[in-house]
Amino acid sequence: MKLETPCVFSFEERVSGQDRGRASTTAMGRRWLPHLLAAFALALTASHARADTVTEWNQTSIDVLKAANVAGNPWSRSMAMVHVAIADAINSIQNRYTRYAVTIPVAPNASADAAVAAAARSILIQVYPSQKAKIEEAYAVSIKQIPDGAAKTEGISVGEQAAAAIVADRANDATRVPDTYRPITTPGVWVPTAPPLFPEYARAKGWVMTSPDQFRPSPPPPLTSALYARDYNETKELGATKSTKRTSEQTEAVRFWAQTNFGPSWNQAARELSAAKKLGLAENARLLALLNMGIANVFIADWDAKFLYNFWRPVTAIRNGDLDGNDATDRDASWTSLNLNPMHPEYPSAAGIVGGVGAGILESVFGTNPLTFTVNDLADPRLTRQFTSIAHLAQEQREVRIWGGIHFRNSLEIGDEMGRKIATYLVANSMKPVR
Repeated sequence: MKLETPCVFSFEERVSGQDRGRASTTAMGRRWLPHLLAAFALALTASHARADTVTEWNQTSIDVLKAANVAGNPWSRSMAMVHVAIADAINSIQNRYTRYAVTIPVAPNASADAAVAAAARSILIQVYPSQKAKIEEAYAVSIKQIPDGAAKTEGISVGEQAAAAIVADRANDATRVPDTYRPITTPGVWVPTAPPLFPEYARAKGWVMTSPDQFRPSPPPPLTSALYARDYNETKELGATKSTKRTSEQTEAVRFWAQTNFGPSWNQAARELSAAKKLGLAENARLLALLNMGIANVFIADWDAKFLYNFWRPVTAIRNGDLDGNDATDRDASWTSLNLNPMHPEYPSAAGIVGGVGAGILESVFGTNPLTFTVNDLADPRLTRQFTSIAHLAQEQREVRIWGGIHFRNSLEIGDEMGRKIATYLVANSMKPVR
């Protein structure tokens, strides 16, 4: 409004003293000005509400997955499906960015809000039919805000077609093939019998990636190396259940992240930063689609490497420190980690890759300057962590895996590099500006 008001006053000054007809026109303009300004303000509000449709369904999707008790690999797949469908639906109307799978003609007169709601609803109901009541309740609230008419009807159709295209694209993505992981042992020797978490994702179809091994890292460091000894002793000292080197602040951070899925935290950061920058509907859709495709790729690229290298966790390594051939790694037969150990190999770290992907995607949109934002605990929103930059969030998520005793530093650093490569590849090869 600061730009509009001086222009009006300047116009009135120019007509001062001119013929009454033109002055009368000016007076009429003054009478209509409040209405025009009100309409302009309403348009701005409507635009902001439309931008919120994407972020609202982002939160709704997280709530649905929480209610369905879904986390990790399936969580990442579902969130990517929702947000890629949303992005394709919006760009089937606004044509701002290239589409992932949808090929229907652009429908510029359709309601983008209706398309967003219909796309998200269709994906969530098909993947989580047990949560249908919760999904339908959110959809009813969302769709009620849109005026009835041809635009709304066409928008719903576009959203449903976008969802159908993404469901078809993921139908044979190999995330539900039988678990054929073979534990390494010798005949007759017992090994822990709890099944590993989702080993089939090592062969799954990625998002935009050409293959699961596209970003596969080199092997972990030799057990006899100085690098391995450095990481071994750091985790041994800081990550033990009763560590005297870990600070109370570090312990608090470990406990927060031990019960909070990293994926929702990056989605919350994206929503907060988007609101601060006032991104539009298509920009929000692209941001969250890239972010969630990246997180989904983490659980494919990482599982490919994890189950190839099959590297031991610190608790196994430290209790067998006398067998690694390294004089700098003293054994502790009773060592335990502060965090419970996940049921999959250590190298590389998913936490590191998620941080690299999240930081890479968000920094491509918001830059690397200091930015303050808050992340809530998924289980208890009263618990929060504050960050001063995007990189700060990624760094803390890496560090807590050392302080919690379940990762080695090199695994986290390699993971961060992998994640940033995945982010760069996604930004360069998908959802690019149409004009």
